[in-house]
Amino acid sequence: MSDLPLVAAAALWGAAAGALLPRAAYRFCAPAGEPWRELCPGGHPVRGWLGRGRCARCAQALSAAPGGPGDAPDGGSGDWPDAGSGDASHGASGGSSYGASGGSSYGPSLPLLAVATALVCAALAAATGTRPELGVWLLLAPLGVLLAVVDFRVRRLPDPLTLPLAAAALALLGLAALLPEHAGGWPTALYGALALGGGYFVLFLVNPAGMGFGDVKLALGMGAVLGWYGWPTLMLGTFAGFLFGALYGGALVVVRRAGRKTAIPFGPFLLAGAFAGLLIGAYAA
Repeated sequence: MSDLPLVAAAALWGAAAGALLPRAAYRFCAPAGEPWRELCPGGHPVRGWLGRGRCARCAQALSAAPGGPGDAPDGGSGDWPDAGSGDASHGASGGSSYGASGGSSYGPSLPLLAVATALVCAALAAATGTRPELGVWLLLAPLGVLLAVVDFRVRRLPDPLTLPLAAAALALLGLAALLPEHAGGWPTALYGALALGGGYFVLFLVNPAGMGFGDVKLALGMGAVLGWYGWPTLMLGTFAGFLFGALYGGALVVVRRAGRKTAIPFGPFLLAGAFAGLLIGAYAA
């Protein structure tokens, strides 16, 4: 019960941070080889990266048009790309088209992202308690949610997200290691980043069609956060990621939505495995 205010505060932080993600998710959800999206589905410039996915000019046009289509719910319209192309993380091919659906909102659902990020942050706070590394987890959690959404949609893990996440994880954990009552070790965080990144790099060399270089870059950051709590946590989180991916792929095969050789976006499962390992490692520390 003493941690309840901390968990509530972490959930509020997560909800606020998640509410800023829809526009960034929409802009990053561009097929591989294409620049980040600069126009809304109606063709108007999208300014900035943080905030809800809504175009004021489209809203004005809709309100001015007699009998025009109604606005879509905040942050969730039909103009949201399906899982499609992009070889930055998985070597998939193909493309997606993005046309206006008659609404002024675009991108993923704002409430969904806010709730998802709030739950992630609340769980991390409940497992970590008042230890200083909690601040690191809360700062990195919104980036993880954003990466999971983008990779699941277009099978792409953007360098402007994966590389800063790895650098920020190591830098922030280095600061946490200087504070009293921390429960991890910065050297193992560094070694964990190198070990997991190196392991994924080997998998990329062996099977580049199934393991993209974006996954390698993401593994650097996940190795750092898992390595903070030691090698058992790193191995647990790594195993959990492959397990979640295998279960998802197997379920797609069972319902005949994919074949045995169908590539799936692995970033969300790498992140989910790291999240599970981090919860267990923080709780056991």
